[in-house]
Amino acid sequence: MSAKPHLNLIVIGHVDHGKSTMTGNLLYQTGYIDKKKIEEYAKESEKTGAGDTFKFAWVLDSLKEERERGVTIDLSFQKFETPKIFYTIIDAPGHRDFIKNMITGTSQADCAILTISARKGEFEVGVGPGGQAREHAYLARTLGVNQLAVAITKMDDATVEWSQTRYEECKKEVEALLKVVGYDTSKISFIPVSGWTGDNLSKPSEKMPWYKGPTLLQVLDSFTQPPKPIDKPLRVPIQDVYSITGVGTVPVGRVETGILKEGDKVVFMPGNVSGECKSIETHHTRITQAEPGDNIGFNIRGVEKGAIHRGDVMGHPDNPPTVAKEFIGQIIIISHPTAIAQGYTPVLHAHTATMAATFTELIAKIDPRTGQTIQEKPDFLKTGDGALVRLRPLSPMVIEPYSQIPQLGRFAVRDMGSTIGVGVVKEVTEKG
Repeated sequence: MSAKPHLNLIVIGHVDHGKSTMTGNLLYQTGYIDKKKIEEYAKESEKTGAGDTFKFAWVLDSLKEERERGVTIDLSFQKFETPKIFYTIIDAPGHRDFIKNMITGTSQADCAILTISARKGEFEVGVGPGGQAREHAYLARTLGVNQLAVAITKMDDATVEWSQTRYEECKKEVEALLKVVGYDTSKISFIPVSGWTGDNLSKPSEKMPWYKGPTLLQVLDSFTQPPKPIDKPLRVPIQDVYSITGVGTVPVGRVETGILKEGDKVVFMPGNVSGECKSIETHHTRITQAEPGDNIGFNIRGVEKGAIHRGDVMGHPDNPPTVAKEFIGQIIIISHPTAIAQGYTPVLHAHTATMAATFTELIAKIDPRTGQTIQEKPDFLKTGDGALVRLRPLSPMVIEPYSQIPQLGRFAVRDMGSTIGVGVVKEVTEKG
């Protein structure tokens, strides 16, 4: 493991806005993928009839097959380093269940690159009302990703031709969107790039002499490691569980708060399954203790594989994870085609858990910016509304009040393939 500070990075943005190509090219430029590999991908890409257009995108997407074959934690992640920071890039973009992975991934991320295509037509769709750029920005903010860089891609496109005017136009609109979401845009770098030609990824572009700011790599090098909540109780949301021959049951997840040591007695909630942590690994390296931010695989003695599931949370028995039958959430409705009334049952995503949940009560409509109550007990909620609501998951799940453990106090609500709302847990009103 590198001695540099470690950060988890997620690349977000509208589908086909060039996330994979840009990230693949950045990994190529920084020496994490060799030329021979890229040439292989170019040949494979040409066979599909798409020319060599996917050669960089496949750097990340190739992880998909590896992931299906592999058992260790490392395979769903890609590592790379800037001069100052060791990065793990989370989750290959472009999966069909991308948003689900994106919510899981973003809840584990310390920072994000929001990728926005400058191509005429594509830009307007991505940041428009139904656009994923808008949805992803809301999710990133709610899920606690405070460090953000915006890469305005496809500057090489025929509709853009490295134009400063087009870049400024896109930047202005994205800035306005990020302000609404709650970001301080004075702290966000906007970088005009081409994922395809590699301009401004790791070296300043000769095609855009008008841009005097940092490259994408320089911006990534300026991000900082958030403080580690080691004084809080141990919480490790489980992402996957493997059964490895000769080793036994190996759950995989990221330590959100607290410290896990070899030999610790642990408990998995909501199932109340107890065991002992025999050994811990991160990126194939054995470690004796894991801290917040570490992506780990760990061997549990005395527990069958089938007893632990994705979405469970591990803690110590003296301060186990909170299991909620019902909780009050403060949410913002990002987009709903009609209106939400009491009894509505969409799908709730929190940390790595996914569970249908019913809006049992609409308590109050509130101003999302000030938190002031606008209306008590509204009949319905629509797009743009902020509200306090009572939610009851169909079966108990682990969730924590945001004020106590923010990492497990955030959630998103999805229905019909899109994110309806995002929120934070105000209080757990009924324990499981």
